Amino acid sequence: MRSGLTPLTRDRILQLIARMKTSRVVVIGDIMLDRYLVGETDRLSPEAPVPVVTVHERHAALGGAANVAANVAALGAACQLVGAVGDDVAGAAIRQELAVARLEDRHVGTAAGQPTTSKARNIARAQQIVRIDDEVDSLLEGADLARLSRVAREALADADALLLEDYNKGALAPPLIAAVMEVAKRRGIPIVVDPKFRQFFEYGGATVFKPNRRELESALGAAVDLQNGNALPEVLARLRVDNLLVTLGAEGMVLVMKDGSSTHIPSIAREIYDVSGAGDTVTAWMGASLAAGASIRESAQLANYAAGVEVGKAGVSTVSPEEVLAVHEERYDQIGRLRRGGLI
Repeated sequence: MRSGLTPLTRDRILQLIARMKTSRVVVIGDIMLDRYLVGETDRLSPEAPVPVVTVHERHAALGGAANVAANVAALGAACQLVGAVGDDVAGAAIRQELAVARLEDRHVGTAAGQPTTSKARNIARAQQIVRIDDEVDSLLEGADLARLSRVAREALADADALLLEDYNKGALAPPLIAAVMEVAKRRGIPIVVDPKFRQFFEYGGATVFKPNRRELESALGAAVDLQNGNALPEVLARLRVDNLLVTLGAEGMVLVMKDGSSTHIPSIAREIYDVSGAGDTVTAWMGASLAAGASIRESAQLANYAAGVEVGKAGVSTVSPEEVLAVHEERYDQIGRLRRGGLI
């Protein structure tokens, strides 16, 4: 297995960023709302051995497929988000957050009788104390599924890339997966999939399949020796995908390509503050880069830069092109950065 990728040049990054800003990306999947209750704790509850948190701040952020879409929009691409929310307060909050992120909600349907998937995190002294999930994970069916399939096909009519974000919350039912992948394949646009266990083997033909190690091993039912390059093409064949990008948290990523090559991409060396949303960031940058004409290796490198920025932020956050370019300059072009700043 190779270690690391040949660094991109600054000019190539600028070229790809410019192309991203003219690309059209469709994100389909589970839309979620992340809520944060931030405060302080200095005592245990007399009712149970748990900390008492006095809340000083409340805020909400887009999660799941909506966070992927927000990241795509933040790097300048045109993004259409396709999914469903409930007819409830959380669903209204998502639509409000989409407007703030300058994302349209015309392809976001309302699923009758189902709550909007939401995660409430209680945080004290920069540590997450508890997370409360409100969700129903049954697959969409009937009229809701038919409506989502119709608007998804409409959104893909002029798309440059398709991103499928599966959190096992019900949006990506197998008939919808098959329908949108058929459209994308017919149009010859790249397909990036961030899978979960339930539909893991439904994404045959994906351009890039991006599980984390635990998800991959759970689905395959066995440990995967990512250091054994000879075994990895067998994994590709079993999944029936073109390229595999396995995220490893602090250890970076492993890229396995359809030509049989495999490369370990080390994570960006920086303090990890919060890993929430890092996978969404990788999916967004991978897809937008491919939409802009980047190669698989180039896209993986930019996605790795973006993930390194995201984990240095508190909570779920977007990453700008300027931040990614700064990472490249810090690691590979410090002299050039000083010259452009007139310091040498």
